[in-house]
Amino acid sequence: MVPEDLAKLHAACFDEAPRPWTAEEFREVLASPRQFLAGVRRGFAVVQVIADQAELLTIAVDPAARGQGIGTELMTLVCEMAQARGAVELFLEVDGTNAAARALYAKTGFTISGQRRNYYRRKDGTATDALVMARPLVTPRQG
Repeated sequence: MVPEDLAKLHAACFDEAPRPWTAEEFREVLASPRQFLAGVRRGFAVVQVIADQAELLTIAVDPAARGQGIGTELMTLVCEMAQARGAVELFLEVDGTNAAARALYAKTGFTISGQRRNYYRRKDGTATDALVMARPLVTPRQG
């Protein structure tokens, strides 16, 4: 996908909190050695890896294709790609009111590790909390 297509899909998924990314922001991501794009049919995610930590910066699944397992497929790919780049943990922030995203993350092994009060601002001025979620990418050694 080209940056303009990524921005268009992202805008279809996010209209206010968090705000949709621009084509220029996607160009910067694609040029960064620390960030990567994971893509599957009708969805993508952007991840940043620094040292052994990975952060899911954004994820987008075509609203018309939701409920078809695309998010789960995408999160599996993200975890594999982040681990291949040396990450041992993946974390993310999610709007606490986004039940569908929270369910996806819980289903794919994430647990809540923190909360950021009033992190996201809506167009009407109200704020919602961000939940910080994390999951290990490697299994600790038994022994």
